[in-house]
Amino acid sequence: MFLDLLFAPVLAPITGMNWIAGKILEQAEPQLNEKDNLKKQLLSLQLAFDMGDLPEAEFEQQEEELLLAIQAMDDAERAAAAAVEAQDIEAQSD
Repeated sequence: MFLDLLFAPVLAPITGMNWIAGKILEQAEPQLNEKDNLKKQLLSLQLAFDMGDLPEAEFEQQEEELLLAIQAMDDAERAAAAAVEAQDIEAQSD
């Protein structure tokens, strides 16, 4: 207990970064599963279109929706990575 208090000023930034990284990972894991599911849906959609089960107009509309959802997830991942990088830089400058 005493050592924890003694080393707190040194270890607090590291502990804080670990906590932030854990929270980001918690948020990223479900999104990765969602992203994989969207990619599977896109592949299934392409297969249905290739087999003639889906009209072109409907295929294009659904494909656009799926691609936009995947792009939004990619953008969110990039923003989270940039936030972590900014936190790293800020922690190093302190």
